[in-house]
Order: sequence, then structure tokens, then C-alpha cells
Amino acid sequence: MQPLTDRDIRASFVNCTQGEAKRLHTPRDLPQLPWDDLDFLGWRDPAAPDRGYLVTPHHDTTVGIALRATTNTRTFQHRGLCSICLTTHPGSGVALMTARKAGRPGREGNSVGIYMCTDLACPLYVRRIKTTKAVGGRATESLTLDEQITRTRDRLTAFVNKVLT
Repeated sequence: MQPLTDRDIRASFVNCTQGEAKRLHTPRDLPQLPWDDLDFLGWRDPAAPDRGYLVTPHHDTTVGIALRATTNTRTFQHRGLCSICLTTHPGSGVALMTARKAGRPGREGNSVGIYMCTDLACPLYVRRIKTTKAVGGRATESLTLDEQITRTRDRLTAFVNKVLT
């Protein structure tokens, strides 16, 4: 992924108002992020724990999506599987993330959801830069790393397409 500026990020959002995009908290460490290892930039809002954001290249543009995380009441005995990167997490490491649809459908209250890593660090889990505490967090696969990355990108693209349509 190409490095983004604060301005690029704010201008990319498709499912929130310009005012909401202006007020959201962007990551403070943008220049230090491992951009070469990111298929998308994802982060949680420190001021609003139920909010998350992801920004990703999509065709010939950059698309930002505002997310809401469901409150998770799972105990430490349960595990969840991220639908994007297929990483298993213990307890509340996976949550249902919902996004208003873009445009008129979103203004009418329509939304889509997907189970994702609560820290939105899927690209780092796929590349094994970040690990989870769950037993079997990333299963050993017969796919190459490049094939796993492609699968992750494809799953994310499918979610973004649902938000945009």
C-alpha cells in the first residue's frame, strides 16, 4: 500500500459525512507505519472504542470506511475467526464490524457487517508480523504467502464492494 497522509485518509471516506471524517482520529504514527506490509490501513478510535476505520486501495482510488464494532460479551474460553485474514483469536479478538452503506442506502439506514480482527491488523497477521494468543492462531496452510495475501485482499474487496453498492 502506498503511504497516505492525514488529508488523503480523511478525503477517502465513502460512508460518513465530511464533518464526521474531519472529526475522526487518524493514526498519529502515519510515517512510521509498515506501508509495504499493509493491504489496508485499519485502526480503532481511541476516543470511541466502538469505532474503527479502514482505508484501502480500491481499483484506481482509495476508499475509507467507518466501522462500528459490536460489544462483545464472549469469555476467554471462546475463540473467533476473522473473515478477512482467517486468523483465530481468543475471547473478544474478533468482533462483528458493521458499516453504513455508501450514499443513499446508508442514509436510509442500510448497513453491512463482517467478522474481523478487533485491532484491524489483518495484513500483519497474514504476514506473521503480528501473532495472536489463541492456540492455532494462524493455521498452517498449503497456500503460499502470496496466495494468502491475495485471498485476504479479495475478501476485503468483496466487503468494500458491499459497502459501495
